[in-house]
Amino acid sequence: MTVEERLLKYVTYDTMSDENSDTCPSTEKQKRLSEALVEEMRAMGIADAYMDADGYVYGTVPGAANAPVIGMIAHVDTSPACTGENVKARIVEYCGGDIALNETTVLSPKEFPHLEQQIGKHLVVTDGTTLLGADDKAGIAEILTAAEELMKEGTPHATMRIGFTPDEEIGRGADRFNLKDFGAQYAYTIDGGLAGEMEYECFNAASAVLTFKGRSVHPGTAKNGMINSQLLAMEFNALLPVHERPECTEGYEGFAHLCEMRGDEEKSVLKYIIRDHDRAKFEARKDVFRKAVAFLNERYGEERVELALKDTYYNMAEAIRPHMYVVDEAVRAMEQAGVTPRIVPIRGGTDGSKLSYEGLPCPNIFTGGENFHGRFEYIPVEDMEACVRTIKNILTNAAK
Repeated sequence: MTVEERLLKYVTYDTMSDENSDTCPSTEKQKRLSEALVEEMRAMGIADAYMDADGYVYGTVPGAANAPVIGMIAHVDTSPACTGENVKARIVEYCGGDIALNETTVLSPKEFPHLEQQIGKHLVVTDGTTLLGADDKAGIAEILTAAEELMKEGTPHATMRIGFTPDEEIGRGADRFNLKDFGAQYAYTIDGGLAGEMEYECFNAASAVLTFKGRSVHPGTAKNGMINSQLLAMEFNALLPVHERPECTEGYEGFAHLCEMRGDEEKSVLKYIIRDHDRAKFEARKDVFRKAVAFLNERYGEERVELALKDTYYNMAEAIRPHMYVVDEAVRAMEQAGVTPRIVPIRGGTDGSKLSYEGLPCPNIFTGGENFHGRFEYIPVEDMEACVRTIKNILTNAAK
């Protein structure tokens, strides 16, 4: 199969993860794609391919005895931010202007300027009602296409260890990864964005759940009695810097992002994520939350606000900098593939962060996609092919 044929096949599987689930994987439907991947890998000749009880898929493409073992990792789940059910993808040759996704929805360079750089390419797009799922089914397609081509070509290469994880989108992708048995000296997550992008710096990340306790009184007799928890929640949010939200930041700038809000007069809950590349600034952002909670509790004279803060991952740059050869090798492989490398910070999470801290240096390589987690997601076939060449170059270079 070609890389685009694989992607079009994989996106037909609904693999949305669920952050409110305590199981692993968080949704049983992720296993359906994982099981299909194991069957495909075995049919390709990856004899040891298997899925474990937690939905993780592993396999090996043996290589030269004197070469290192290099891991290639992607995730099967898609984001809960947009439905991944009944994805109807198609390939369009982009000649400029708007792409009609359906009768009322267009993918336009006016809203997504980078689209203008894709003229002449063949774009895999949605029908405007679901996400595409190139994040990260494109990564899976690229890894398996590279594996298949290497096996057919017979070119000497390093041993390739394949790992497909569940639940990356909800921050749990590396939690039960069998690192000991994986046995790679270093690895790459194939889970990035535009062609040429490579990342070895990510956010330090935390979640914050705030519970606001009110006092419900009939509004007709509420004077000096009612405490509306929803207004407490609004007051808290107003204490946070308005210019430090995701829509106001870029590059290395951190933020606090309100992800969810629900409530009534008696009880309200706000859920945030907190992000910053700099560890000191990250800790300072968490302190802003603590101080705001303390201020409101002092103001209202009792514990009206509860805060649950939890760190979720840290900037993997600290773990990768002693092993910068893994970055240098990927840069060289991109250049050989005809791709201009661009090292940028990840403004999001990655399985590679936790794996790097556990001893497996694991930077992130582009898949080629853009507008992930929404209806306007797309990926150029040509950039997926460039990723396949990059993966193959990394593995063949390591055997020379």
